Amino acid sequence: MNFEFDDDQRMLRDQARRFLLDKCPADVVRQTLEGEQPFDQDLWRQFAEMGWLGAAIPEEYGGSGMGHLELCVLAEELGRSLAPTPFASSIYLGSEALMVAGTEEQKQSYLPDIATGEAIWCLALSEGARPATATNTTATVSDGKLNGEKVPVADGDIAHKAIVIAKDGSGTGLFIVDLTGTGVERSAVETLDPTRSQAKLSFTNAPAERLGGDGWPLLEDIQDRAAVLLAFEQVGGAQACLEMAKDYAMGRYAFGRPIAGYQAIKHRLADMYVQIELARSNAYFGAWALSTDAAELPVAAATARISAVEAFNYASKENIQVHGGMGFTWEFNCHLYYRRARQTALVLGSLRRWKDRLINALSQRNAA
Repeated sequence: MNFEFDDDQRMLRDQARRFLLDKCPADVVRQTLEGEQPFDQDLWRQFAEMGWLGAAIPEEYGGSGMGHLELCVLAEELGRSLAPTPFASSIYLGSEALMVAGTEEQKQSYLPDIATGEAIWCLALSEGARPATATNTTATVSDGKLNGEKVPVADGDIAHKAIVIAKDGSGTGLFIVDLTGTGVERSAVETLDPTRSQAKLSFTNAPAERLGGDGWPLLEDIQDRAAVLLAFEQVGGAQACLEMAKDYAMGRYAFGRPIAGYQAIKHRLADMYVQIELARSNAYFGAWALSTDAAELPVAAATARISAVEAFNYASKENIQVHGGMGFTWEFNCHLYYRRARQTALVLGSLRRWKDRLINALSQRNAA
């Protein structure tokens, strides 16, 4: 098992970092945060032109055919830059769901538009504050018509298609719904991080097309795959926080010396580094499991998810503390990372839920 990217993948990382430093500085993120547009459409178009949106989509379905390891590389750089786009919803969840559960006809029909950026997808799972489970889902599908509500739905206000978990008879299923079609109402939901918009979706006899297989096991598989990719985003964001804190500490003087020389600051930076490196190691394990379809994916995904959430939350808070009073101001960019850390900590379910999934996955593995 090789826990390192190869030369081509490192070159892709360097190219992506340079591009995002040029095209997605903090000012671009702030334009979305403070403006009327829910995401940066020009940045999204450029992602499509470079083949990023189709990185893990096979060439026969209109993608770049690079692979999941390359997508992990891109995810980390997107996390560093806080790119205000629906990349996670459309790529980590939408296209992965189609590749895992879609029929050949559905893949041919839908994946090319995802790769070109013409169609944005999202996953509609939650129904309010309670954790979503196979037993408490209230949305229903009967005779190909969907009824119910989903809230919050990441990027649900801008997506063209949604994959919705709903009851179908005695079980649950995953269904494709055209959000621009009949029977769908949506409204934006205010959250801590407006650069990743959320929405409430209401369905009244909305036409629904089923994805293959049992809904809940499929959903957990899709979430495992997305958790690995999102972990790389979180590691990238946490690394950016560490670098911001270090640079500020090196340049901020108190009593004639940089504050980086004081033990309290050095300990904060060291603790950030340790948490980030632990999360990075687990994310690499998850990348291996994802790219090889390994049986260890449920354990690897949950481990990557937990450590990445904790690392990004910790690094974003400590970055503010290192900056002192300045770190709490609107003018400094620390709060942009704190907002994103809190949002990504919930987008696939709470930390407690993923800890429960890790325990269950380890128990099943040990019992086998």
